[in-house]
Amino acid sequence: MTSMIRFIGKLSFVVVLLLLLFSYAMFQGGFVSWFLFFAVLPIFLYHLGLLFYPIKNWRVTRQLSSHVTRAGDRIQVTLRLQRSFPFPLYYCICEELLPDTLQKMDDYNERYRYLDQPDKRPIPRRIKQITFPGFRRVVDLPYVIEQIPRGEHALQAVRVRTGDVFGIITKEHIFHVNDQISAFPNERPVKLGETINSYEQGSVSSQSMNLKNTNVATGIREYTPGDKFSWIDWKQTARKNTIITKEFEQEKSTDTVIVLDACYYKGINELAFETGIELTMSLLGSIQTQTSQAAFLSIGTNTVYFPLQRDPIKRNRIRQHLTNVQPGGTAPFSVKLRENLMQIASGANLILVTTHLENDFQDVVRKVSQHTRKLVVIFVQAAAFISIEEQNMIRHLRSEGIVINVVTENDLARKIIEVTIV
Repeated sequence: MTSMIRFIGKLSFVVVLLLLLFSYAMFQGGFVSWFLFFAVLPIFLYHLGLLFYPIKNWRVTRQLSSHVTRAGDRIQVTLRLQRSFPFPLYYCICEELLPDTLQKMDDYNERYRYLDQPDKRPIPRRIKQITFPGFRRVVDLPYVIEQIPRGEHALQAVRVRTGDVFGIITKEHIFHVNDQISAFPNERPVKLGETINSYEQGSVSSQSMNLKNTNVATGIREYTPGDKFSWIDWKQTARKNTIITKEFEQEKSTDTVIVLDACYYKGINELAFETGIELTMSLLGSIQTQTSQAAFLSIGTNTVYFPLQRDPIKRNRIRQHLTNVQPGGTAPFSVKLRENLMQIASGANLILVTTHLENDFQDVVRKVSQHTRKLVVIFVQAAAFISIEEQNMIRHLRSEGIVINVVTENDLARKIIEVTIV
């Protein structure tokens, strides 16, 4: 209704001006009056044509250089405007209506510098371009979305504005163009202070990254390509007249569960939470590289558990979950961790990734450490935000033999983050 009233008002304004000029020429007469009328007549006819020109019939498409990227990267976008009738247009303003999820930037290379200034992260982002199409039927408008934050972002609409030189007639239409961008979390290089593999014959931790235990031979077999020269059993080779190698005992993979604290609390540091997401993703990859099986438990608005499996599909599901997860829920992390303790296999290694040490955390950690083989806590927070209570809690837990890694901006400034497991 409002648009119709606006249209009638603009039409009436142009028609009244034209009638006034015609009346002036009729009553005044003479060459000058009629020359002025016919000279201005094309301008009024253009305004009438522009007023009735339907820009809603345009076809607007969006081309993305990639629909999948990593947090902090950039994507090149090209907006294409296509119209069937080349009505002359002086200018055209195109604006990408960005979702709220893109109203912040993520510079993963410099984020750690602002770990103690999380309020600087939300930055209003506007993408607006002006072009002068003239008689062109196809107009391409390229632009770049820089420093895309983690998550799934839906590009849904483009606003197009045009009008005449004098600003008498303006037209605007919103085109619904749906595209999806998925920004996966980055993986930072993580160095584990000790691998968490053990052998079948005992529980002694292994510092070796090899897939086989080359100290305990369990049998012999014929040589296969890829066997090391040192594995050859020369006595059996001479006896059987063929190359025989020793067969070694496979390492026993120790079950490891990584628990992410995705619970919301007042004053949460979003930059520290994003860093915790990256560390979780990196730890999953690092542990699986060392032939250990890694399960994942996310505790937040919903509790999501991914069991122990060497399945690429499961890893993609974990990555998808870490892409979308946001801090939420009303119950504290300690309470929900106690409720989900039964999902953690008894005797497994447990790694907790959190950004907040609440009052009940110490008691819950003591109970969890009795249920697991080894417990490691990774506490991600800006050094200035670590309270005295949290510092005292860290000292008490360390004195009780619980491993706590405090990751601050100083640790994140290094190329490789070291995580102690012993």
